[in-house]
Amino acid sequence: MSVDQGLARRAFAEFLGTALLLIAVIGSGIAAVRLSPGDIGLQLLENAFATAAGLAAIIIAVGSVSGAHLNPVVTLVDHALGGIDRRAAAVYLGAQMVGAASGVVVANLMFELPAVELSTKVRDGSGLFLAEVVATFGLLLVVFGVTRSGRALLAPFAVGAYIGGAYFFTSSTSFANPAVTIARMLSDTFAGIRPASVPAFVGAQLVGAGVAFVVINILYPRARATAADVVVPHPQEQTA
Repeated sequence: MSVDQGLARRAFAEFLGTALLLIAVIGSGIAAVRLSPGDIGLQLLENAFATAAGLAAIIIAVGSVSGAHLNPVVTLVDHALGGIDRRAAAVYLGAQMVGAASGVVVANLMFELPAVELSTKVRDGSGLFLAEVVATFGLLLVVFGVTRSGRALLAPFAVGAYIGGAYFFTSSTSFANPAVTIARMLSDTFAGIRPASVPAFVGAQLVGAGVAFVVINILYPRARATAADVVVPHPQEQTA
């Protein structure tokens, strides 16, 4: 297999995994509102549980191919730490963005809603932006902390558990993912976010990623794993 073919296969895994993640996020949000009308707490619990469980399964499914980044900040930090080269990082970012948007469209259509409908859900305020810094920092610390300490097999469950918990302990319900954030503005449903709220959320996530990069280097100066390898050794090592 050529290097280009190997990268294409990994990019497809990132596209597919990110699409499935958004299907889980948006689809479970729509279902929660329909199943539990009027009970926002229960709706959030249903949305969080479905997203966390789905994310863990998705990581297991595609992790052996691409490392299951499914998130631009994971890819950017992995690149900064030397785990993935610039070309592969750029391809991953594109695949994640297209996959996220595609997942939202599929979720909307599954529930017989318009394929694309810009969200009107306002998510503004300094508390929410701080929550996104915290959520993104924590997610990256979990991802790289688990993998760099040689416990990569636990990553799907650790990441799923963190996201499920962060739905409740952060005021923003833990988007923690620029691709997810941008895509969620395409669905005017429970999990949506209005376009005007997106730049501040993404900016906060990038700040959280920067802080995480510094802390990861302090805590794990000598990594036993070189990247966010969720299930198996880095996919680049398998390309032949």
